[in-house]
Amino acid sequence: MVLDAKHVLIVEDDQGRKEHILDAPLYSIGRDPNCDIRLASEFVSRRHATLVQLLGDDDEYHYRIVDGTPKGKPSSNGLLVNGRKVQACDLSDHDEIMFGPKIHATYQLRQQELEQARPQNFDETVIPMDDWDSDAKD
Repeated sequence: MVLDAKHVLIVEDDQGRKEHILDAPLYSIGRDPNCDIRLASEFVSRRHATLVQLLGDDDEYHYRIVDGTPKGKPSSNGLLVNGRKVQACDLSDHDEIMFGPKIHATYQLRQQELEQARPQNFDETVIPMDDWDSDAKD
C-alpha cells in the first residue's frame, strides 16, 4: 500500500464553506474575481494572499502562505495563522488562517491510498483451481 498526501484548503466566508484541492504551484487568494481562490467578503483585499508550493528535503511538497501578492504588495488587514500575525508561514496540517472577520480557512493534509500501477505487460490470466491437478492430462 502506497500513501500520498492530498493538500486541501477549506474556506469559510460570507457564502459558506468550500473545499479547494491544492495541486498547482501557485494560488492567488482574495476577493478579486480573477483570484484562484475567491473570498466573498468586503473585509479582505482583492489580492489578499498567495499560496506557494515548495519542495522539502524529503522530496514531499508543502505550501507556504504569503501575505499579499507575489510581487510583494501586502494586504490591507494582514494575515493570521493560528492566531499569530505573519508575513509568510509554511503550513502544517490543521493550521487555521484568518483573512478577516468571519473569513477563515483550514489547511489539511489528507492521506490517501494510491493504487500501484501494474506494468503494461502484466498478465492477468486466471487459471481455475480444477486445472491445478497434478494428474491432469496434457
